[in-house]
Amino acid sequence: MSIKMRDQIQGTILDDETIDFAHYWQVFKRYAGRIILLAILFTVLIGLIVMRMTPQYTATASLLIESQQANVTSIEEVYRTDTTRKEYMQTQYEILQSRQVAERAVEELDLANNPHFLPITKDKFVVVDKVKEWVKKNVPFISQREKPQLSDDERALKRKKAAVNKLMKSVSLSLVENTQVIEIRAVSSSPGLAAQIANTMGDVYVENYLQAKVDMTAKATSFLNESMEGLRDKLSFAEKKLADFYEKNQLVNLSNGVVGLAATELEELSSQLISAQDTLKKNRTIYNQTQRNGTDYNALARLPEVLNHANIQNVRKQEAEALRRVSELNNVYGPKHPKMEAANAELKSVRDTLQRQIHDLISSITTQYQASQDRVANLQEEVAKAKAEYRRLSNLENRRRALQRDVDINQQLYDSMFQRLKETSELSGFKSVNARILDPAVPPTNPTKPNKKLMISSAFIISFGFGILLAFIIEALNSGVRSVEDVEKKLGQRMLGLIPLLSRRRKQDIPLRAYFDNKFHQFSEAVRTLRTSLSLMNIEKQNQAILVTSSVPKEGKTTVSVNLSFALGQLDRAILIDADLRRPAIGKRFGVPNYQPGLSNLIMKTHSFKECLVHDEPSGLDLICAGTIPSNPQELLAGDGFRALINYLKKHYKYVVVDTAPTQAVSDAMVVSKACDSVIYVVRADSTSEKMIINGLGRFLQVGHRVDGVVLNQVDLRKSDVSERYGGFYDQYGYNNGQS
Repeated sequence: MSIKMRDQIQGTILDDETIDFAHYWQVFKRYAGRIILLAILFTVLIGLIVMRMTPQYTATASLLIESQQANVTSIEEVYRTDTTRKEYMQTQYEILQSRQVAERAVEELDLANNPHFLPITKDKFVVVDKVKEWVKKNVPFISQREKPQLSDDERALKRKKAAVNKLMKSVSLSLVENTQVIEIRAVSSSPGLAAQIANTMGDVYVENYLQAKVDMTAKATSFLNESMEGLRDKLSFAEKKLADFYEKNQLVNLSNGVVGLAATELEELSSQLISAQDTLKKNRTIYNQTQRNGTDYNALARLPEVLNHANIQNVRKQEAEALRRVSELNNVYGPKHPKMEAANAELKSVRDTLQRQIHDLISSITTQYQASQDRVANLQEEVAKAKAEYRRLSNLENRRRALQRDVDINQQLYDSMFQRLKETSELSGFKSVNARILDPAVPPTNPTKPNKKLMISSAFIISFGFGILLAFIIEALNSGVRSVEDVEKKLGQRMLGLIPLLSRRRKQDIPLRAYFDNKFHQFSEAVRTLRTSLSLMNIEKQNQAILVTSSVPKEGKTTVSVNLSFALGQLDRAILIDADLRRPAIGKRFGVPNYQPGLSNLIMKTHSFKECLVHDEPSGLDLICAGTIPSNPQELLAGDGFRALINYLKKHYKYVVVDTAPTQAVSDAMVVSKACDSVIYVVRADSTSEKMIINGLGRFLQVGHRVDGVVLNQVDLRKSDVSERYGGFYDQYGYNNGQS
């Protein structure tokens, strides 16, 4: 790619970075009629649909949910719901939306048979059913299953299900923020029915709650009655077993059980035994001491048990008193004195008494020791018997306690169930509700949907916007060239001229001499404008050879070549050469026979110039047809013969117009361009893709030949803004009313 081509493409990219609002405006203006038509048609269609839509009315009822209920009796513990939880309101919300509530509302209002709510449409799909029946009969691979016939009950059940489904869709709920109020909205084609549905849904919810509570109470009562019978039997059986146990074992149940007496007796005997054992120990000690001292009364007298005995102590006091008197008398009287003898006799008598007391005490100690031994032995035997009895009674006490526990447990259960049964019986007649209708629904006066004005205006706005979007999408997807801006920005070329589209039948060429016909004045002026642009570009050249080509066939390059030759011929001598040696068309246009020698014959020098030259009398134009079609046209055009012919013609004609083959088909145009001074590239408007045109222009740049400009052919002026986009490329003055 040449430096010039890169600069042109870079310039095009830089230009595209700027938002061209004028271009967008022109695109809108170009498609404005179709956009408005699309918007009007779509709006009319939506309007017809909206007008046929049945108006729907919405009624709203407010339901207050009581989250705290009066706790009448403790039976609430059996089946109450925790209304303090956060999920309580959401639970009630879901209950309101449940199918159970909807079914009861349908039954309450008989919606399955209400024509306003569920219309009966028997003949709505008759045509569709007939088509289905025909298809089943005539298409063999479709299964021929017959539709089962429904009974009256089945049809009624089916309509009820349909009514429930429709009711669930037509009723909506909303929880008022920061409150315990739920709004019930019902939609129906009948205002009164909408209000009835909203109010009935609230009433059914309350009744459903009450019914659930009654059912729960009935279940609780039935359960308690059944439980009472079983508990009564169990209690009777347990009491009988306990009574049989007492009777069989001849027991008496005191406050501390059947072991009370035995335990008391055992405790007393144990206490007596301990006391007797202590006494025995003491007596044994004294006895052992007395046995060791034998008959030594002095030693016996010194024993603590003897010294501490009351009788001994009294005798000791008497002895001390007698000794004191003997001692006093001894100091006064002699031993033979009667008083002295009396005192000694008294002392002796006291001492004899002391010995007798000691002897009696020792004898009593022995007797007491033997008695202690006997008592301890007796008490040990009695304690052993008491222990055995206590063990026997303890075993019986354990069995008694087990039987008593059964009686107590069954008694407690029986009392509890009896209390619950009394509470349930009292509660069965009390109906406590958790909700109430705060604000009943009233029949609405105005429909809520459809909002016809909004829908029609929205349809127009949306369709209008969609039309604009579609126009820009079509414009963006259009890779063709249709304007001066496209030629300059997309192709990077100058605009030489614009040839308008002439109205004609399909596959029919425009008249050969339309250039000279006043009916095609716009076409003629466009060709003259092209002639002027070309002349101004090559004003310094005296004689010039002009090459006319295009990207693909059917772009009108031959038409441009012929009419440009007519226009140039009005200024000076001009000749038209058909260099398309593959599919020549100029000879056919001018009615020249196929055997007429032409360009190929001149180059191969089989005919003279005069033999190949054809003169058109009406226009005064000379032309050279393609002649005999050669087998190697490109080699023939690349030879020196063609270049020499062009140089010869430039000496005798002011303008030499050469019509060549399209650039994308063959490379003949690049070969011919080496012998020509100017290259005109014909582009059919809104037809040939931009990529293909750029590729064709690039091929000329590759061979080092510049392209003078582009001729935009077959432009539909009815779809174009002539004054702004195509001004200067044809003379519109005086022809505004004659445009075709």
